[in-house]
Amino acid sequence: MTEYLSAALLLAGGFFFFAGTVGLLRFPDVYTRLHALAKADNLGLGCVALGLALQADSVAVALKLLLVWPLALAASACVGYAIARRADALGIRPWRGDGQ
Repeated sequence: MTEYLSAALLLAGGFFFFAGTVGLLRFPDVYTRLHALAKADNLGLGCVALGLALQADSVAVALKLLLVWPLALAASACVGYAIARRADALGIRPWRGDGQ
């Protein structure tokens, strides 16, 4: 049962990584692209880390795998904020969809 749950989490993580990549390639501006990457990739990493933790040989290894996720969440938030702030400082306006 654990193997099936782990496989499902790994597949879900791969799906979210794919969705984030599609968002990066398809969305019109830096702000929506950042949103797609921050949300989808963080959720994908959480699913992958949990799926791998279920397959870990010991509790210590599982906890180390799960510790990666909050660290990546914090790093992603900081980097996303820095990129968005720099884009705003450069005068890059958000896409509004009304033919700007």
